[in-house]
Amino acid sequence: NLLLRNYLFESKKQTMVLQSLGEAYLKRSTDARVSLHGYLVGVGMTLLPTVLACSILTFNNYSNSFPWQQLLCGCLSAGLFAALCRWIVVPVSSYPNYWENGKRALFLGWAFSSGTLLAVYSRDYWTFGVYICYLSFFHWSEYWVTAVTNPATLRLSSYMLDHSPEYHLAALISWAEFWFEALLVPWLNSYSLPIATGLAMCTAGELFRKLAMITAGRNFNHVVEHKKRTDHVLVTSGVYSWARHPAYTGWFAWAIGTQLLLCNPVSIVGYTLASWRFFRERIYEEERLLINFFNQAYLDYQRTTWSGVPFVRGYFVRV
Repeated sequence: NLLLRNYLFESKKQTMVLQSLGEAYLKRSTDARVSLHGYLVGVGMTLLPTVLACSILTFNNYSNSFPWQQLLCGCLSAGLFAALCRWIVVPVSSYPNYWENGKRALFLGWAFSSGTLLAVYSRDYWTFGVYICYLSFFHWSEYWVTAVTNPATLRLSSYMLDHSPEYHLAALISWAEFWFEALLVPWLNSYSLPIATGLAMCTAGELFRKLAMITAGRNFNHVVEHKKRTDHVLVTSGVYSWARHPAYTGWFAWAIGTQLLLCNPVSIVGYTLASWRFFRERIYEEERLLINFFNQAYLDYQRTTWSGVPFVRGYFVRV
């Protein structure tokens, strides 16, 4: 009887653990779904005005006939946008606590659509529109990739919209510099080489960082972990065989690329120095903890693999 009671108790305990894990997974799955729906609704905001604008231009060219085709395109666009809206309203209304998630995703999607319109319709300021698209996608994808690959660490702060006051100040300075130059010295924003280089660095940096997050999976976290989790393992495969901190490599390239794209000479220097200093301090702190977590395994990995940020050595144990 005692053995039977112990068996039943352990079975019930395991069932409760599995049930709680299932509920957590369902919640995080909903987080990812709400974020994706919200972002797509925001991006969809560019469909209706774009189609309607094209319809108006076409109607002006054929003013003697009623624009049936343009009207149909406008209706289809409005219907698509309404469907996207319903797509996000359903999960958010079912889970009221997800509104904070949904509105952030919606805002970022709207920013992407606004950047797209600026990039398409402006000849002088199109680079700022492309920059807004990169910025919007970076912040949204930080949250969504975390929700998919490591839901246990998912927070609203995973959007990284509130990263730090210094991050916000740097963004405001770069915007002010761009518009100052665009209005007073527009020739400075017309060089094709830095723009092309910036586009390449933003794209490559974004892809490399997200690949690092996906490769690390549950071992990736936006904040420094001071205690080792039981399921924490040292990842050395994939992009981690090229660099010890590939997520920082991607972010570093992306940050510099945004300022090359905007042709901001002052912010290019400022972003490079500020980002490099931030990653130097962050890598030093992280590696001090990682050596404590994984001992000789990390020391061996450290000796054979680059840190991922130029001229950053990291934390090395003196022998």
